[in-house]
Amino acid sequence: MLDLPYAVPHDLIERYAREGFVRLPGLLDADMLAHYGEEITRLTLALNTQDKPLEERETYDRAFLQVMNLWRSSEIARRFVFGKRLAGVAAQLMGVKAVRLYHDQSLYKEPSGGFTPAHADQYYWPLASDRAITAWIPLQPVPYEMGPLEFYSGSHHSELGRDLPISDESEARITAEMEAQGHPIDRAAYALGDVSFHGGWTFHRAGPNRSERPRSVMTMIYIDAEMTVAEPVNAMQQADLAQWLPGLKPGDPAASPLNPVLLDGGLPQ
Repeated sequence: MLDLPYAVPHDLIERYAREGFVRLPGLLDADMLAHYGEEITRLTLALNTQDKPLEERETYDRAFLQVMNLWRSSEIARRFVFGKRLAGVAAQLMGVKAVRLYHDQSLYKEPSGGFTPAHADQYYWPLASDRAITAWIPLQPVPYEMGPLEFYSGSHHSELGRDLPISDESEARITAEMEAQGHPIDRAAYALGDVSFHGGWTFHRAGPNRSERPRSVMTMIYIDAEMTVAEPVNAMQQADLAQWLPGLKPGDPAASPLNPVLLDGGLPQ
């Protein structure tokens, strides 16, 4: 199923363009997710470097444990990250024929883990266009009390708040701006197998994990295969350039050895 093509209905492609995100119920098989999720969670707990208890961490570090590019640490994780089904959905939503991997990212919100402040991912990315999209894949059901991802509908059309890294300040300022501009927030729960996709400039957040179970999520960031590198405009983008696009400079194709093409040859029929 990881490579089985999925033709995104035209109305959902239009919804993504309009709202900046879309949810696809049952896009992945629950039994398959259990198999890959076990390995992804194992790697996350083994490779993360957080050693402070929750109560001693800053806001960002209370939100989740995170590990990037698991595909380089395990053949099982690599098989999941390189799956063509999700890459194909990303290509259709962005309206491109081929996509590369920017990087993957595991997000493990511990029991009693804190909220994830409102932010836009592309603040961190030295990319020359907005043809970038994140697949958010829960590895267990995520009811509201576990902190599902929440999206501000249509917020990718707003430029206010794009200069803010994820922080207490971004939570306060962005939530106030989104309310003032009339962008409704979508707080839907996720069943196992549901996957959401959101654009790089779509503002989003997540609540705390009020349950006694961890919330384990895998994400993949896909970019247009013809993406080029932009001049970094902040220190975070400079760090991303060195880490995820090693050896590249502004104007180069975003095509380091860490950014393989995951889908090429056109959209599924």
